[in-house]
Amino acid sequence: MIPAPPSNSSPARPAPLVTPDDILDALDPDQREVASSPLGAMCVLAGAGSGKTRAITHRIAYGVTSGAYRPSQVLAVTFTARAAAEMRTRLRALGVAGVQARTFHSAALRQLHYFWPRAVGGAAPEIVAHKGAIVAEAASRLRISTDKAVVRDLSAEIEWAKVGMLTDETYPAAAIRAGREAAGVDPQTMGRLLAQYEATKTGRGVIDFEDVLLLMVGILEESDEIAREVRGQYRHFVVDEYQDVNAVQQRLLDLWVGERKDVCVVGDPAQTIYSFTGASPAHLTNFSMRHPGARIVHLDRNYRSSPQIVDLANRVLRRAGGPARRLVAQGQAGPSPTLTTYADDPAEAAGVAKAVAALVEAGTPAAEIAVLYRTNAQSEVIEDALAEAGVPYLVRGGERFFSRPEVKRAVLLLRGAVRSDDPEVSLPNAVGDVLSSLGWSPEPPAGRGAVREQWESLDALVQLAVDLVTTAPGARMRELVADLDERAAAQHAPTVQGVTLASLHAAKGLEWDVVFLVGASEGLIPIAMAEGVEAVEEERRLLYVGLTRARRELRLSWAQSRSAGGRANRRPSRFLEAAGEVLGDGARAARGGRGASPATSSRRRPRTGARRVTCAGCGTELVSASDRTRGRCADCPPTYDADLFERLRAWRLEVATEAKVPAYAVFTDATLEAIAEHRPADRAALSQIRGVGARKLDLYGAAVLAVLTGEESSPA
Repeated sequence: MIPAPPSNSSPARPAPLVTPDDILDALDPDQREVASSPLGAMCVLAGAGSGKTRAITHRIAYGVTSGAYRPSQVLAVTFTARAAAEMRTRLRALGVAGVQARTFHSAALRQLHYFWPRAVGGAAPEIVAHKGAIVAEAASRLRISTDKAVVRDLSAEIEWAKVGMLTDETYPAAAIRAGREAAGVDPQTMGRLLAQYEATKTGRGVIDFEDVLLLMVGILEESDEIAREVRGQYRHFVVDEYQDVNAVQQRLLDLWVGERKDVCVVGDPAQTIYSFTGASPAHLTNFSMRHPGARIVHLDRNYRSSPQIVDLANRVLRRAGGPARRLVAQGQAGPSPTLTTYADDPAEAAGVAKAVAALVEAGTPAAEIAVLYRTNAQSEVIEDALAEAGVPYLVRGGERFFSRPEVKRAVLLLRGAVRSDDPEVSLPNAVGDVLSSLGWSPEPPAGRGAVREQWESLDALVQLAVDLVTTAPGARMRELVADLDERAAAQHAPTVQGVTLASLHAAKGLEWDVVFLVGASEGLIPIAMAEGVEAVEEERRLLYVGLTRARRELRLSWAQSRSAGGRANRRPSRFLEAAGEVLGDGARAARGGRGASPATSSRRRPRTGARRVTCAGCGTELVSASDRTRGRCADCPPTYDADLFERLRAWRLEVATEAKVPAYAVFTDATLEAIAEHRPADRAALSQIRGVGARKLDLYGAAVLAVLTGEESSPA
């Protein structure tokens, strides 16, 4: 049996008994369907804010309290340590202890350390925290010129290859099919780098983060005895955020489950935003094919956001021809979302900071406000503006809470106070007394700056004690310290009073009362580097995730230029055009319609004398060069042959690699889409495609026609 993790403490008094009926009574009909069927295969398609964590934790609790299974035989898997800690907290509040709630890597690492001596011998290798140094050494051996940015890109590509279970031999073909090219390194060279990286790593006697999963997969595949032992320990599985599963995680899950059917997966295809890392929603959407007879449950009721925010999110997603099911708002009405136009990025940051300061002054807790953006580079100007306005803020992904000096000192003092803990004094008061020596007081210090930030950190620990005695009335200092140790290990920080600054990717899984979403313009949302239909649609889903982080109020904004006095050449995101009725003229400006500001509409106005081209799908006049080449606007679904388009992209990558030029220098995606749609039969017809000039016709015409007929044999 795999040993359970040691516990530093036991509850001071037993948790109140919770009956199976109590668990089901707290759920809506769809959530109840999830919870009341704890056995067998189940796929839960859970929309944003629909209470999926509530549903699956109650499913586990119902299964335990009804006797369907033992808690020690349940493995709940998610993607972040924070989510796993949240799941454990909720299960504890339901009176269920002993369930393993872990990330894929945490569960696999625990098993790897336990089984390595038996499967391989000796202790498991050390895991490198960062692979950059090894990547740089491997690249230098292949005479690949690198700097920090290149090493970062090459590291990300190695991670993509490994989570896809690719080897140096299988990588080039897979990369060509996927249209990938990292840091200007062609697929064949990247394959050699992958082999050199593995050799360098082996020479150092270390493994990387991805190896944890790959090695555990190998052990389970090669040892029937170990596989039987794991399956004997864990008989029931729950997987959260299943749309983010990659190939190696899916393989590991299959090996854990074996021939059993007790697996429940939860996810939302509309929140698939990590495909660039190798994640694929296909595991979620094809679940019933791998598990015939699996129960499919939809959670469409949104309990998080106001009806106005839900309506906007539905409109943005529906425009893409996305899933037919829509979120149904259950909350109280709130203010309509807004879209504000600013002259430039500094003006936008100043305007947002002013609005945030007004909200805080009016009583909205700073911790219930977030400013979200597409790229981390956007945060600097916002940080400056908030600091100027005297508003405390936290950058998600910045210094970790438990690494702060004042928090380290506080935990050390609380640990020392365990022996002298007085049961006659309430836990929050006892914690406050201990932390007063570090500067904590019931009232915050006046002003802002470092002193206030340190007080906020200490106050978060006091509030954590308040939360703990609410869920476990008999908890004392020992239980608090154990909880802090668990949180520190999982980096599950308590709430700190400060406005959260986060990228849209980092905001996934979080929520706030008020959300400011800045930079809602073309080139940022969608990001300029997003090429092709799938990449653009993932950007749309990313915006959808950002919109659905807001509970009560949502304010979007965009700037006409990057810097003060700069050229006003931006326009609002195309994704907001469908929300014109909600956001007003500012959103309709995304298509150059009435109400656009002069700076906005000038970008969309065709040049004088240009031939009028309209979208084949919706009839809208096409202005941008890429849209005119395609013959349709970016918001209309494609009508070309997707398989043919991918073959053309693969051919283009081979040509570009051989010629050592960027892929777009051969043909842009828009031109390839037009070719795939019109399927020209000869050179004359091919020459009529926008983007195919006389020179490119001579260079690539014969090869393109060969791809169209399926007779291609060489790149050019």
